[in-house]
Amino acid sequence: MWSSIRAATIMITPTRTNTLTITDTSRTAMTDRATGASTLRRALLTTSAIAVGIGTWAADAEAQRTQAGPMIQSAGAVFSVDADFVTPVDRDYKVAFEIAQPSSSPDQLNPTINTVARFLNMHAQAGVSEDRLSGAIVAHGSASFELLDNEAYRARFGVDNPNAELIKELIANGQPVLLCGQSAASRNVPTEGLIAGVQVALSAITAFMLLQDQGYRVNPW
Repeated sequence: MWSSIRAATIMITPTRTNTLTITDTSRTAMTDRATGASTLRRALLTTSAIAVGIGTWAADAEAQRTQAGPMIQSAGAVFSVDADFVTPVDRDYKVAFEIAQPSSSPDQLNPTINTVARFLNMHAQAGVSEDRLSGAIVAHGSASFELLDNEAYRARFGVDNPNAELIKELIANGQPVLLCGQSAASRNVPTEGLIAGVQVALSAITAFMLLQDQGYRVNPW
């Protein structure tokens, strides 16, 4: 009888030992995984911080090398270029720009509208007289809403129109800003809520044809 008990004890003891060993091993593995995950999170946060820092530095560096004005101050910063392909200063530069796509986010400036400002500023900085420069905007499609004033834009998107200040400055500078009437009608754009000075054309097609009759060239992108 005592021999049976001792045998049972001998068999149970290894089982308990193995169980404890497995438990300790699992705990160690869990700790290692937690430590590894924590290290990975720290590495990812560090990488993100470095990326943000580099992005900020790059943006600051570009801002130091670009300049807005003299025609448009609220946007349109450009680089000074020592060009081999001569830019004559004794001719007119009249370009019509198609605005067909809205900005990527309702609170972001439309990059094509900014391009109009860049076109004016870069040529003025290059020595072309301001009275020889004109950049017309023809908006249609889903970009039609970019021409709304802050009140109408806010009612639709919940934020002020980030393009409003620039559009107002372009209009004050004598630049034509036209909205396709067909797009406005089909998309229920409230024309009574347009920024003051925006003109509604019969269609974008009509606007481009008439602008070309006035000497404008259509920008190819």
